[in-house]
Amino acid sequence: MTVKFVASSKLPTPWGVFEMVGFDDETTGKEHVALVFGEPAGDTPVLARVHSECLTGDALFSLRCDCGFQLQEALKNIAEAGCGVLLYLRQEGRGIGLLNKIKAYHLQDGGADTVEANEALGFAADMRDYSMCQPMLDHLAIKAVRLMTNNPRKVKALESYNVKVAERVPLQVGKNRHNEDYLATKMGKLGHMMTEHHFKDDD
Repeated sequence: MTVKFVASSKLPTPWGVFEMVGFDDETTGKEHVALVFGEPAGDTPVLARVHSECLTGDALFSLRCDCGFQLQEALKNIAEAGCGVLLYLRQEGRGIGLLNKIKAYHLQDGGADTVEANEALGFAADMRDYSMCQPMLDHLAIKAVRLMTNNPRKVKALESYNVKVAERVPLQVGKNRHNEDYLATKMGKLGHMMTEHHFKDDD
């Protein structure tokens, strides 16, 4: 797999000015970005989030998932820490794509959970690939991360691609009446590590 740096620019956000670093994944044709705050290069593990694209949650304010809430909280936490990185990966719908995600949502409207919906469409519960993370972090000279995630599978996946995860940092935000079943499925079927009293912004 060949992941190449293309360009970088400043990205002002409500939480501060990040550097947006663009990468081209020549194997898949997908474009990924790293949002860098401060000077994270070096031996000290940096606060990080590996975030897979979620158009509905990140941009369209969906309450069906916690993705948009996690994205904003991660950027806020990185800015407050004064240093860190968020890798934004273009793999919508746990890797099945936007239109298949809408099909899965339709099945969920009929009572299926997220895993059942994916499997009914012929997909695995989670099709995401994290192989691009290591070359992206290498380019940024980041040697180890404190990873904001509730998903132990993501930690193992990153480590399998030689990304050193020094610590898992919980990221529990955005629970509401529309995504309670979604979060329960994450915990029950996908092994996400979440506890009720640790949620922020709970409705």
